[in-house]
This record gives sequence, structure tokens and C-alpha cells, in this order.
Amino acid sequence: MKLSKFTFELPKELIAQDPPKNRDESKLMVIDRATGKIQHKKFKDLLDILDEGDLILLNNTKVFPARMYGNKEKTGAQIEVFLLRELNAEFKLWDVLVDPARKIRVGNKLYFGDDELVAEVVDNTTSRGRTIRFLFDGDKEEFNKIVRKIGETPIPKYIERPVKPEDEERYQTTYASVEGAVAPPTAGLHFTRELLMRLDIKGVNIANITLHQGLGTFRNVEVEDLSKHKMDSENYIISEETAKLVNETKKNNKRVVAIGSGVMRAIESSVSSSSTLNPSEGWTDKFIAPPYDFSIANAFITNFHAPESTLMILATSFGDYDLIIKAYEEAIKKKYNFLCYGDAMLIL
Repeated sequence: MKLSKFTFELPKELIAQDPPKNRDESKLMVIDRATGKIQHKKFKDLLDILDEGDLILLNNTKVFPARMYGNKEKTGAQIEVFLLRELNAEFKLWDVLVDPARKIRVGNKLYFGDDELVAEVVDNTTSRGRTIRFLFDGDKEEFNKIVRKIGETPIPKYIERPVKPEDEERYQTTYASVEGAVAPPTAGLHFTRELLMRLDIKGVNIANITLHQGLGTFRNVEVEDLSKHKMDSENYIISEETAKLVNETKKNNKRVVAIGSGVMRAIESSVSSSSTLNPSEGWTDKFIAPPYDFSIANAFITNFHAPESTLMILATSFGDYDLIIKAYEEAIKKKYNFLCYGDAMLIL
């Protein structure tokens, strides 16, 4: 399929700039693949939609304050460094994005905070990408403490405002526990602790996987032929306990609800020859585009995403291209909010 099939005009006013007052008061569009029916509900209505024995599969990754501002040696020019992932813990090597990139060259030293952290640029990776080495003698706990102190919640650039104190909490799921992501699983931002508790009381099972989301998920697709698009690799973990619960749910003909694209990509990266979920740990660069046969989940919650994004493309793979395009048109008509702080869809 061609990238141009996923182009649409997204009104700027529908790009959410702030989170909703209450997480579970977000809109929820419910899409039935069997009938093509579209309903408009609130996210908290999941409690009425899901049944005892169904399973929701969450991504428990936790966002760290990945955006740091510092100064270049000698000139003192301000630079932005976005920490993407640690490449080597012993040598404190990190894969980062820098801005303005044209001024950051191999050999430059960068200073952060009150010179609490110093880094040296050791390699160019892409036009904006660099590998840097932190010149720091303390242990990992001390290093992380300083990063948390001087780093900033990495809200996306399309949120055209300064970071607010509330972003530290709201740009994070309520169940985040394993630090390592630079962006949250946005479909999970709608869950409150109370909603999860009430689902549990109803008998809906809850399990976790971990997939540390990087910026690759949100990188622009730059090829018209989707078969030629290459995803960045992301680290994931699926435990034996989670795999067992997923497979029991499938065996009992109950719903396995993947909460977010990261969950869907992780589980589809670990499918056995008999279409069951394997426990595994590793890296995935899986890109899902139509046509695609899904093996594990039979329901999917995701936000409304940007045109031509890998996230939107995945949603059309699961929900049927024509039906999801219709849902997006309906969302714009009904003034749903889009992107990370926006509203959600449930595809059944």
C-alpha cells in the first residue's frame, strides 16, 4: 500500500495542547469491525464494554526526562540534547538528537546544569543524530538523579507551549513502572487507577508487557512504498506470566485488548508457529501495514494519530482501511482531539 493513501487534512485546532481535566473523561470512539458500526462514548465506558474474563494488555514503560538544555564549550551557545537510548552503560555512551545540529561536531564538549554533567560528541549518526559520551565518574543511580534534576519532560514539539509542572504526571501512564521510554504509550494515558481497579473488580484481567518507546515510532515515513519503510528498533519484554494469561484468554475465546501500538508491535514480534504468544525479550523493528493478519489481540485501543504516521497505518491494518478512514473523518467532524493528549478509539 502507498503512503499517500494515509494523507488527510488535520485541523490544527484538533491537536490537543493540554491533557483533559480527567484522564478517563476522554472521548472513546467504539468501532465494530463486524458491523461497521461507530459509537461515541467516554473512555470510562470501557467498564460497560469489557466482560469478565477479557484481558487488557498494558505497556508499563516509564518516560524519563529525556530533553536537556546545555551549552557548547567556548562559544557558550545553547543546545538541546534529546536522550534517545543508552548504548553502553560502562562508557556512558548515548544515542541522542541535537539541535541546532549544524553547530554540534565530533569532539565538541557540552555542559549541562551548573556543569553537573559534561558530555563529549564522539560520532555523527544522522543529520541530527549524535553519539555522546558523558564524562561522569559516579554510578548509574547518581547519573540518573542528575538527569532527573536537569532534564525536562519530553513533550512533543507539536505541543506549542512550554512544559508545565502537570506534564510530569500527565505525560505518563498511571501504571508506568519500568523507566526507559522517551514517549508514553498514549493509549494508556486515559486509564485512571480507579478505572483499572473497577475493571479488576468486574473480573477483567490486567497484564503488562514492556516496550520502551523511542522517537522512531513517530518518525515521518519518507517512502511512498510502505514495504520499504524501516522502523527503529525498540527494546521489549514479555514475561512468562503475561504470555500464559494471554494464551489462556485466547483459548477461552475472550477478548485480548492491546492498549496501544507498542503493545501490538511487541506481541506480534513474539508469535509462535501455533499463533500463541511466546515469552521473550529483545528488540523489535516490526512495522505493521495493511494487509496484515494479526495473531494475538482481537481488540485494540489507540489514539487518533497524525496523517501518514506509522501509528495511523497500524490502526488501519487492524481495523480495515476503509472503516478506519471513515472513523478518522467522523472524528474530525465530531471534533475529537488528536495526538498524545487527544482522544481514543476502541476497535472491536
